[in-house]
Amino acid sequence: MPPPRTRGTALRHRLAELRGPDVPAKALDARALAALAANPGCKRRAILDGAGVNKAVLADALGSPSAFGQSQFAFMRGNAFEARVKADGGAELLRLVHEKLDPGAEPPTRALVPELAAIGPEGRAARTALALREASEAVAWTLLDHPMLALDVAGSPAFLEPDAVVVHPDGSWTVVEIKSFPMLDGSADPAKVGAAARQSAVYVLALEEVAARLEPAPRVRHRVLLVCPKDFSNLPTASAVDVRRQRAVTGRQLARLTRIEDIADTLPEGTCFAPDRPPAELTAAVESVPAAYAPECLAACELAFHCRDRSRTSGAVTTLGRSLRAELGDLTTVDEVLSAARGESGDPDDPAVAALRRAAALRAEALRDAAERRGQVPGSAPELRLVEPLESVTGGGAR
Repeated sequence: MPPPRTRGTALRHRLAELRGPDVPAKALDARALAALAANPGCKRRAILDGAGVNKAVLADALGSPSAFGQSQFAFMRGNAFEARVKADGGAELLRLVHEKLDPGAEPPTRALVPELAAIGPEGRAARTALALREASEAVAWTLLDHPMLALDVAGSPAFLEPDAVVVHPDGSWTVVEIKSFPMLDGSADPAKVGAAARQSAVYVLALEEVAARLEPAPRVRHRVLLVCPKDFSNLPTASAVDVRRQRAVTGRQLARLTRIEDIADTLPEGTCFAPDRPPAELTAAVESVPAAYAPECLAACELAFHCRDRSRTSGAVTTLGRSLRAELGDLTTVDEVLSAARGESGDPDDPAVAALRRAAALRAEALRDAAERRGQVPGSAPELRLVEPLESVTGGGAR
């Protein structure tokens, strides 16, 4: 008789059914995990990422294609720069690690570069863990080029591939992140540096899981090395980035994620996100999972345009931003907000309702004064409405 199916095997089978039996899984990367951690309340993204659904293909099938992603030119430029940084056995990369993070150690005149090839992501992750253990015991500089790390995310393993991990002679580990955006006079775009720091924090979390299984546990450094082109050249320069805050936030948010099997258990029987399904059936499958849309999603999720359209249709206040949603308390829709502001509903003792009515009164007074100065008698104040803030700053546009 076949062996009984374990809970882990059953979950993988269930996620494969959700993805589609003939659809290959899209692996989670650190960028996606950082975006998921930034919005832990979105069960839709959690189940889609956990099942390995390609959200860009899904968005196209839903009729809401997204421009989110990296251009082919930027991808090729990044690969060319990374190859230059790692040339000659990573000599320049190790020099930068020594200079920026460990100047008191012996200079890396020679370094170990272990072979990390193995079959499948599980095999590569096991080979990486073995190489890290051996490197920690070797008391020498070691460069791990594109190691594979495993991180448990809501009960499902995610396999991550940092650009490099360096093992110092004292046995400690450092994450190296290589980016193609420039450092001008020693500084770079703060938004891009912040995104790189959040991405690196995910790698630090995964390395800490590997280190926790060793005895004694090696130290995972919380200062990562960010390597970028210097000014407008193709020469590498680097800066040490402390990711302790990002690591704490990301770890806390990932821990808050609802376990993927719990979300899967709530879905209707036969739910499938395969892009070849009829549009109505596919839309119903996506809508069966609650989403938590906010304007920030436009810069981080391929399904953002679809979720934004649904959020606008339902009149959800979160369409206007998380900060505004937090200020409005129990008022969750635009209709509820406008009704409270006009005095038609809402508890007058509620601070949010009181503030809305005060704002409406001030607006009506200002319109009345303006009309009197123009010599007009206003018949009625213009209809009170909320205006959605411009989303172009977060990557969205008029659609």
